[in-house]
Amino acid sequence: MPRARRIEGREAPMADTTFHRALDSDLFWSFRKSWTARVSSLVLLVLFGAAIFAPWLATQNPYDISQLFLLDSELPPMWIDGGDPRYILGTDQQARDLYSAILYGLRLSLVVGFASVALAAALGITLGLLGGFLGGIVDAAIMRVADILLSFPAILVALLVNGIARGVLPPDQHADAAIWVLILAIGLTNWVQYARTVRGSTMVERQKEYVQAARINGVSGSGIMIQHILPNVLGPVLVIATINLGMAVLTEATLSFLGVGMPATQPSLGTLIRIGNEYLFSGIWWVVIFPSVVLVVLVLAVNLLGDWLRDALNPKLR
Repeated sequence: MPRARRIEGREAPMADTTFHRALDSDLFWSFRKSWTARVSSLVLLVLFGAAIFAPWLATQNPYDISQLFLLDSELPPMWIDGGDPRYILGTDQQARDLYSAILYGLRLSLVVGFASVALAAALGITLGLLGGFLGGIVDAAIMRVADILLSFPAILVALLVNGIARGVLPPDQHADAAIWVLILAIGLTNWVQYARTVRGSTMVERQKEYVQAARINGVSGSGIMIQHILPNVLGPVLVIATINLGMAVLTEATLSFLGVGMPATQPSLGTLIRIGNEYLFSGIWWVVIFPSVVLVVLVLAVNLLGDWLRDALNPKLR
């Protein structure tokens, strides 16, 4: 029941706050009823917190050469004979504490994932709105570019963009620009899904009465797209962005595993897996196993949360 407040000696209902409306929403009710969504959110919260607070949770800075001691290289996890209590998950061949390297690598992977999703969403939403609202040659040109990109595997397009960027940049700047090149490569690969979804929704929304009323009132085309149509097409975009976060992290890991991602001096999860894979058959299994487990858990949690969000926002399933 809404709370009441006194106005001139009378009790009047007090409007619910945004927080209370959110708690009473169908989305939050679905979240409480879904154990998959709750567990996935908890796992993601732990992983995001570990990435954000990596400098405080890590026992060493794996990027600082002065903190590395080569005599401590290739130590197993601390619960195995020969392990050192200072290194919970052991060390790699460069004497980096694997626990600390995973925390910093997780941070890099998430930064690349979120930034590339933001770039893809911004580009796709903009092009989708323009194509769906304007139609004609603008829509045809955008959709033909999208069709061309869809005819190639996403990883191949990312490799192409990555190769072009590395060819343009001087060799001594490759390491410093690696994260920006990855974000650009992955972002330019994934914008098509947003554009096609937003275009379809925009073509439906532009025929509705509220858009016609806005035109009669003299609202400009850009004003109609931003103020009226955009808020009504963001639901599917949110679902795509959630699922694409896992795909972006996987793409970054794949590129890093192939040696065209983050350098070995600034390892992401994919770089750690590539380095560990080179020493897997020599018995140093922990360097590849633990980063792989973290990557699998992260992507699985994101995908499960995205699946729940897709079902929760689908009115046919309510």
